[in-house]
Amino acid sequence: MLRQTKILATVGPATDSPEKLRALIEAGVNVLRINMSHAPHDWARRVAADARAAAESLGAPFAILVDLQGPAVRSGRIPDSHAPQFDLQPGDRVEFTMGGAAPSLPYSVSVNYDGLSGDIRAGDVVLVDNGVLHMRALEVSPDRILCEVLTGGPMGSRRHINLPGVLVNLPPLTEKDIADLAVAAEIGADFVAMSFVRDAAHIAELRRALDERGSRARIVAKIEDQQAVRNIDGIIEAADAVMVARGDLGIECHLEELPIIQRRIVKQCAVLGKPSIVATQMLESMIENPVPTRAEVTDAANAVYEETDAVMVSGETSVGKHPLRCIEVLDKIARRIEASGGVGYAALSRVATSRERLAEAAVKLANSTEGSQILVFTQSGATALALSHLRPDRAPIFAFTPDRDVCQSLMLCRSVYPIQMRFSADPTETADQALAELNRRGVAGPGAPSVIVMGVFDSCAAVDSILLRSTDF
Repeated sequence: MLRQTKILATVGPATDSPEKLRALIEAGVNVLRINMSHAPHDWARRVAADARAAAESLGAPFAILVDLQGPAVRSGRIPDSHAPQFDLQPGDRVEFTMGGAAPSLPYSVSVNYDGLSGDIRAGDVVLVDNGVLHMRALEVSPDRILCEVLTGGPMGSRRHINLPGVLVNLPPLTEKDIADLAVAAEIGADFVAMSFVRDAAHIAELRRALDERGSRARIVAKIEDQQAVRNIDGIIEAADAVMVARGDLGIECHLEELPIIQRRIVKQCAVLGKPSIVATQMLESMIENPVPTRAEVTDAANAVYEETDAVMVSGETSVGKHPLRCIEVLDKIARRIEASGGVGYAALSRVATSRERLAEAAVKLANSTEGSQILVFTQSGATALALSHLRPDRAPIFAFTPDRDVCQSLMLCRSVYPIQMRFSADPTETADQALAELNRRGVAGPGAPSVIVMGVFDSCAAVDSILLRSTDF
């Protein structure tokens, strides 16, 4: 049985050799993530080339996602007098300086965002190093912020700073992001992930930047703070896909709210017809251990039960000791949960287009026909996307398109298996060619009923239609 849930894996020192990249794709990875927070440009170019060569030799479809670092607030370098770190205790005072201001306290460090003092107010919570250190702002002046340590611990250089509930007026794209976008366009990235998206206007700015560089990459909006959650509907509408980035999001919101936010975003993405990705700490313990914790198994299973389009691993495959084992575990979990039956989205819950009504009819027909498969012929990918987000019970969706970029864009969609194929002027001949291709690949069972969804072809007069036929190969 083909796996419905897609898997994204982050490439890093543990997996960046040609042999390891090939092994990841063979193990079932659908999308390889290049994290530009840690990726030199030459390294990214080499990884992309090696991964594409491996996929071509395997005849396996896959896509590349370039993840931009985004406009994070970070502390500067710890002074030599305290290097390599501050050892902070509750009640200590820490000073964050801006604009090159001279330190006035023993525990003083700069920040990379000079406008921070204009965004923060006395009494606001300041979280440092992924929430390990808790502080409260006591005094704010134009060139420095004085904080009291509430929860202590070591603080090293260049730590990430979170400000829950604070509207931070950072630009959506940094100079580094712009430089990284040029590389993403050069290597033909299929997806670009935008970090710290706060509203739909940020998506529009990234889309303009991609257009200027001749890139057709689809945009993945990473939801990482409270402002993004408040603006989630507009962000989903503007983006091509959405990632629930639970690392920063789990710091920015109360932990008990995180599962509720995740479930709401996944469901809203399905309603609005956009792929969703659940990411961060999916199998975190497998960075060191060959088996996951039982809680991690349940977490991954819940994401599949929620019928997210994809799950993503980060450190598990970039720096972990057991990257291939990690993918095997995710694959087994997803397949088992999918076989147990999902909740599905059997009916459209909003005003639908004629294309979506066509997709709805096809899914109902497939669900009522045991052992069926759906074949869709699409120029833009829109019909395949509509089929995916109606969540067929078991039927795989084979999406045929002549456009490579459209083919790649469907790699994130649940239950969709994209195949690039030139269409014939005769719709019947096109359908026969597609069935023959599935037979050649060994994925079409003899006599399997096929629900064929066929839209208008540029070169013929076919109309939107559904046909149930049996393969006789």
